Amino acid sequence: MEYTIRPIRAHEWAESKALRLAALADPAAAVAFVTTLAEARARPDGYWQERARDTAAGETALTFVAESPAGEWVGSVTAQVEKPDGPDAQHIFGGAPTVPQTQLIGVYVRPEHRGTGLARELVRAGVEWSWSLADPRVERVRLHVHQQNLRALGFYRKLGFEPTGRTPDMPGRPGEREYEMALPRPEA
Repeated sequence: MEYTIRPIRAHEWAESKALRLAALADPAAAVAFVTTLAEARARPDGYWQERARDTAAGETALTFVAESPAGEWVGSVTAQVEKPDGPDAQHIFGGAPTVPQTQLIGVYVRPEHRGTGLARELVRAGVEWSWSLADPRVERVRLHVHQQNLRALGFYRKLGFEPTGRTPDMPGRPGEREYEMALPRPEA
C-alpha cells in the first residue's frame, strides 16, 4: 500500500483531533501518551485548532501525517524544537536540553497499518525535518519510550536511537518511567 507523508495544514484540526483520540483509545498505544482519552475528549475545539495551527507552521514544531491512498489519516508524528535557552527550557519533559534538539512525540500508526514500514517513514520525516533546520541547528533528535513498551525500544534502536541513561518519571503516573533515546546529528 502506498502512503503519502506530509505536514498537516492548520485547517485540518478535526482530522488531527480524530487521529489523536484514536491513538488514546488504542490499548497498545495509550501507554505512550501523557494525556488520557478522557482529558483529550474534554478539550474544547479551540485547543485542537491552536494545536494544529502551531504544529503546521513549522516554526517550533511540525506534525507529519500519513494518509492512505483513500485519504484516511492512518498515522502521525510531531517533531518539536527544544532549545537550551528557550523560555520553557526548564519545563521540558525530561529536563532542560543541553544542546538544540528536537523531540519526536505522538508517534502513532493505526493498528491495521502497522508492520508496513509506515512508522519508520513517519520517524524518518521528523528526523529529516530536524536536520533541515538552520536556526537552531539541531544536534540531536530524542524521544521517550514507556518502560513497558519493549517493542518500541527495539524499533527505535533499529533506527539508530540509543538510550541516553535518562529515565524521567511519567507525569501523573507514580512509579512509571520513560526511557529517553537519542539520535545524534550525523557527521557531515
